[in-house]
Order: sequence, then structure tokens, then C-alpha cells
Amino acid sequence: MNAVLPQSSACRCCTSRRRFLAAGCGACVASMLPVSFGKSHAADAESDRPRVRLVFACWGVKQPVPCWPHIGYDFAPQIELVTSTLRRLCPKIEIVPAVAHKPEDAKKLPAADEADRIDGYVVYQMNNWVQVMQPIVASGKPTLVADFLYAGSGGFLCYTAGLRRQHNNFSVVSSSNLDDLAESVKCFETLGRGGSVAEFVAACDRVRRQRTPVERPLDCKDDPLKIADVGKCLEEMKKAKLLVIGRRMQNAAEEVERLLGIEVVETDYSEIAAAHEAADRDQALEIVDRWKSTARSIVLDDVDGTLEKSARNYLAQKAVMEKHGAEAITINCLGGFYGGHLKGYPCLGFVELLNDGLVGACEADLFSSATMIAMKHLAGRPGFISDPVLDTSKRQIIYAHCVAATKMLGPEGPSNPFEILTHSEDRRGASVRSFLPEGYMTTTLEIHPVRREILCHRGKAVENVVSDLACRTKLACEVQGDFEKLFTFWDQYGWHRVTFYGDLWEPVGELAAALKFKFVSET
Repeated sequence: MNAVLPQSSACRCCTSRRRFLAAGCGACVASMLPVSFGKSHAADAESDRPRVRLVFACWGVKQPVPCWPHIGYDFAPQIELVTSTLRRLCPKIEIVPAVAHKPEDAKKLPAADEADRIDGYVVYQMNNWVQVMQPIVASGKPTLVADFLYAGSGGFLCYTAGLRRQHNNFSVVSSSNLDDLAESVKCFETLGRGGSVAEFVAACDRVRRQRTPVERPLDCKDDPLKIADVGKCLEEMKKAKLLVIGRRMQNAAEEVERLLGIEVVETDYSEIAAAHEAADRDQALEIVDRWKSTARSIVLDDVDGTLEKSARNYLAQKAVMEKHGAEAITINCLGGFYGGHLKGYPCLGFVELLNDGLVGACEADLFSSATMIAMKHLAGRPGFISDPVLDTSKRQIIYAHCVAATKMLGPEGPSNPFEILTHSEDRRGASVRSFLPEGYMTTTLEIHPVRREILCHRGKAVENVVSDLACRTKLACEVQGDFEKLFTFWDQYGWHRVTFYGDLWEPVGELAAALKFKFVSET
């Protein structure tokens, strides 16, 4: 739905709604003067409707940087949709929209809004790491923070988890159904009835819980597992070597080695760049032909040239791993690609390594890489490292990344279909959309040696979400346990989680006990 908003009520520095949305309200956004498409406060003086500032937090109305949902994304239709939907479904609330791109913008809002009788805020998080909600929540005004799924989810999860430990004046909503957002916004009506901030927050929390489907028994496909003895697993971990390229994480590396026994070798991009140049071209072209013949589809501007770079990158990964005797490699892929150190993304190479029973892990993430090594030796299965998204309307957590194995049941298991597309955030290079098996129980965890904890939850794989927003592979799982707890730990553990096929709850608990780590249920 794209309702047209009345131009006569646009802010004075914008001649039309379209110009506001396209330019971020021009001078209004630059100075963060109040931006409203509704009646002015003076025109509405006789009304006692609560006035709520709806703040769209994004880097730009047309996204200027590679980040979720993707570079060049036009937020204007979504801004219009959310604004018009809330006005239609929440007639007892006066919705006053604004756009903020950075903390400095957000800090100007409370001062301006005192004169404009703003009763509360809705912060609609549209990019992962835009820090707009922080000054608004710190103002003490009643606030609702909402996630635009597959766009602002990282910042939404990590920032709100931390803020909830410091402030009690806000609630959250993370749903693909705008009706859920509207029902939460209606809780601002409590303020018009003389309710307190605490009553507003309690009402929002109650609405979110009530509109989240209740837990049901999960009837999963049979999935026999071969679980190793925990003692044997620990012995194998002590023999393992993890190669880290492009990022120095000395303290974390020391903890991984000391507490998990995994040797960490840190090196720079020059080694893999040299191996890329030395890779056998004929061998690389054979790999390209195999990918072209097995992929369900390929959508790249330069198929052969891009895939050759990815194939050479895979051969380079294997070469440096063999040189160091490593069974796992993790690369600061974004820094390497944007810095010109990598000629191709390592995504396809990671898929090959995972399918072969090795470990290829994204973003030089030591803890997720160590988690993958541990479960490789405990359960013999590859991990899917991801950036999760929560959807309360479906009781789902969606694991999203541009890398996933195509043999998630193990190297000897069946292959699932996959597509080759660009890396989503910047629309460059090559990455994978893997259509992962559905109907199975999955176990998602993160081993955190610094905290001496293993965080864990389970869910049934129910859907492969296909969307142009965010990372290419998106596995949706129906959550087992207390869904509300999933809002809790992101500031302490970071955004990444690693998902494995199989019900591994008890084996992971035994591993935690053997390591003398605390086993923490995330649900």
C-alpha cells in the first residue's frame, strides 16, 4: 500500500512529499527541525491525542553505503508505507514523522520537541548501525524501537539489548507484520489517559507477547547423529589450527588457545594474495565450470571473470591452509575486498571448504570460527555463521548470511540447491544463496571463551526466505523455548550466531561442562 499523503501539510522547506522522501527533507534533515505531514499542533490544539514523533533512522533515504538492506536501496516507499499505515490504524495517535541519519540529528529532536509537545517516540531502525535510538531513549521520553527486518536488525538487536540494561522507558517490536507495530503504537494512548511511562512500556511488552504465536510441539524429520565422545572432541580441538587473515585479535586469540586449545595463527592479506596469483588457471576454470553446471541459477554481470576470481581465491585458501597445517580459515573479507587486498570474495571458497569437512568462516570472527571447529569434531557437521533477524509474528529467528554450505548434514550427506549472486550489501563479487534443508531440528550456539560461556538455542528449519534485502541465504527457524529471551544477549555476544543441523542440546551441554563453561539457554 502506497497511500499519498497530503502535500499541503508538508514541512515548509519541502514543496512536496516526494521531494522530502527523496532528499531526506533537505534542509529539515540537516537541521533536524520537526518534520510532519500531519496537521500542525496549533491546528490540532483542541485534540488531546498523544503526539508521537516517528523517527526513521537511516544513513540516507537512498542508501549511500554498502550495508543492510543493500547499497542504493530506496527507503522512500517504506517510509511512506509505515507512516500511512500507522495513521490509518492508530487514529487516536497523532503521528509526526522525521528522518535522522546520525546521533547529532537525534540529539536535536528532544529540544525541538519540547516546544512542539511531543509525548513519545517511535524509532524505526532502517540501517544496522545508525545510532539514532540512543539519544532518544536517553531523553527519558516513552519510546518504542522497531526493526525494519533485513535492514536495521543488527543495530536493533545489539543496541536495544544494551539499552535495556540501562533504561526502562522503552519497548521493542520486531515483526514482519505492520499490524504488530500499529498495536504497539496504540499503547501511547495510555499516556493520554494519564498513564505513566512504566505503564506504557508494560503495555507494549504485553502486546508483543500476546501477538507472538505460542510455542507448539515441533515435529521434525528424523536425523540420526554421530556424536563423538566429549573427551575425544577436546583432544581433536587441541590439535586444530585456525588461520586468521587480515585482522589482529590478540586477546581473543590468546583466550581461544588457552581455554579451547585451538592454535590461532594470525597473518596478513599478502600471503593469500600471493597464493591467488600463483593459483593454477586451468584448475580454477575447472572449478568455474563445475559451479556453472551445478548452480540453480547465476546472476552476475561478468559470470566467467567473477567466478574465476572466486575459484582462484578458493585455491589460495586451500594453499595457505596446507602451508600452515590449518583445518580452519577465517578472513576479514569485507576489509580485504574493500581495501583491494582480495580480488574476489572468499564466499564460494568457504562453501567448498565446509562441504569438504573443513572450516571457512566469515569476517575474521574468532569465536564463531572456534565454535565451528568444536562442533566439527563433536558432531561432524558444518556450521552456518549468520546475522540473525527476529520475527515475532511467526515466532521465527531468521539466520542470514552470504555464505552457507550446501551439505549441512555433513560431507557425506546430500547436497541442496544453491544460486550464485553478488554479495548482497555492495552488489559486487560472488556469493551464495543456499536453499537449506527444511523440516529438521537445528541447534544454534556461540562459544565465548572470554565469558567462559556457551550460548545456545534450538529451532525447526521451516523456510528458506528469498528476499533481495540483506544477505542472500536466509534460513527461518521456528523457535523452541522462550522467544522473549532472544532479545537479551546481543550486546554481550555480538550479532553472529552459528547454526548446526541436529538436536545438539545435550552434547553441547556436556561440552560446556567439560570445558567448565556456563551453559546459557538463549530461549
